[in-house]
Amino acid sequence: MFFYASKILGFFTQPSNIIAVLCVIGLALVMLNRHRMGTWLVSFGVLLYLVLGYSPLSNVLLLSLTERFPKWQDDGRAPDGIIVLGGTIDSDSTVARKSLELNSAGERVTAMLELARRYPQARIVFTGGASSLLEQGLSEAPAAGDVLRRFGVAPERVVLETDSRTTEENAAFTRRLINPKPGERWLLVTSAWHMPRSIGVFRKAGFDVEAYPVDWRTRGWIDALETFDDAADGLSRADNAMHEWVGLLSYRLAGRTSELLPGPKK
Repeated sequence: MFFYASKILGFFTQPSNIIAVLCVIGLALVMLNRHRMGTWLVSFGVLLYLVLGYSPLSNVLLLSLTERFPKWQDDGRAPDGIIVLGGTIDSDSTVARKSLELNSAGERVTAMLELARRYPQARIVFTGGASSLLEQGLSEAPAAGDVLRRFGVAPERVVLETDSRTTEENAAFTRRLINPKPGERWLLVTSAWHMPRSIGVFRKAGFDVEAYPVDWRTRGWIDALETFDDAADGLSRADNAMHEWVGLLSYRLAGRTSELLPGPKK
C-alpha cells in the first residue's frame, strides 16, 4: 500500500506533471466556457514552466540534497564491501539489445567497476529488482552481475539482491542477505541527490554504511545562481529534486527513516 501511495504522490508532486495537469484541466475548462478559472490554471502552469524551467530555483532544490554528503575520502583503510543501489540499468532494453543500457544515473555502474578494481578484496553488492509493482519487469541485478563478470570481477566477490523495488527494500533486503559483521566497513554508492534518503533507510535498518555519492548533476553551490538555456534541463532537475523531497517526507511520516533530511554523522 505504501508503494502505491508513494507512486501516486510522487506523480502529482513532480513539477513537469503538475504543469501538464494544470494546463490540460485549464484548457478543458475554457472549452466548457469556464474561461476565468481555465485561464487562471493555464497561466499558473505557464508561470511554473518558466520559473522552474529557466530560473536557478531548480538547481537550488537539487543542491539542497546533493551537497548534504561530501565526496568520500580514502583514508587508507580499505572497505570490506561496496553496496550499489539500482535505478541505473534499463533491464528490458539491455536484454532486448543484448548490450548494457544505462539511464542518466549510469555513474553508479562506472563507480562500481572502478571501486571493484581499486579494492580487489571487497565484496560487491548490487541491490535492485524490478522497479514497479504494476508491471512485470526484469531485475537489474543480473544485468549488473553480467557487467561485473565481463570486467573480470571474481564471481565469489559478487552478491546480487534481486527482489527489492524501493529504497527501503534495498536496505532491508541487503542487510538480511549479507549480514554485516560489527566493525566491517561498507560503502554505499548511489546518486548524490538520492543519498540522504538512502542513508536514512540503511540507518533505520541497523546497517552502518558510509556515503559514496556519485551523479552530482551540478558543479556545486556555484550553480545556485545559474539559469538554464533549455527549459527541459531545469524541469528535469526540478523533477529529481521534488521526487526526493517527497520521498524523504513520506518515508519520515511512515517511520521508515528517523530524520527528515539525514546527514553525515557528527
